[in-house]
Amino acid sequence: MSLEKGYIQIYTGNGKGKTTAALGQALRAAGRGLKTFIVQFMKNSPYGEIKILEQMRNWVTLEHYGNDSFVFSNKAAGERDLYMAQQAFHRARKAMSSGKYDIVIMDEVCVTIFFGLLKTQDVLSLLEEKPESVELILTGRYCPPELIKKADLVTGMQEIKHYYQKGVAARKGIES
Repeated sequence: MSLEKGYIQIYTGNGKGKTTAALGQALRAAGRGLKTFIVQFMKNSPYGEIKILEQMRNWVTLEHYGNDSFVFSNKAAGERDLYMAQQAFHRARKAMSSGKYDIVIMDEVCVTIFFGLLKTQDVLSLLEEKPESVELILTGRYCPPELIKKADLVTGMQEIKHYYQKGVAARKGIES
């Protein structure tokens, strides 16, 4: 099975669930025999999805590049961060045009743009290159309005209440 028509989806906003929604789409697609390529920008922690997706490698390929340590140390992104973002972008572009994947997920790409590691115009160019039969999913806070305008589906995750505000750390299996 393959997609006749692929669309551009964006999951953005300050609420929890953007990556979870994208991964849910990959899971649903695998159940129908579709293949998904996921590239994670600015992530290298041992998130739970990495472990389970290894067991689904016939349908889902996951690669992650860089990390977000500069964000938490209140430092500017370095040359290594820029290089890793460029590598991730290159891999997403290559996967999208390879003909091997029905869905390409660019997890946290919007955050990568926000921190200046990618340019909005470069991502817009990639959207223009999208093959007709590939579904492209972008996630992350701070999505530029130009990408929202270009997308076919945009979901905004809105935080209304979160237990982080009470000091609850990320829990294994729920947030990591």
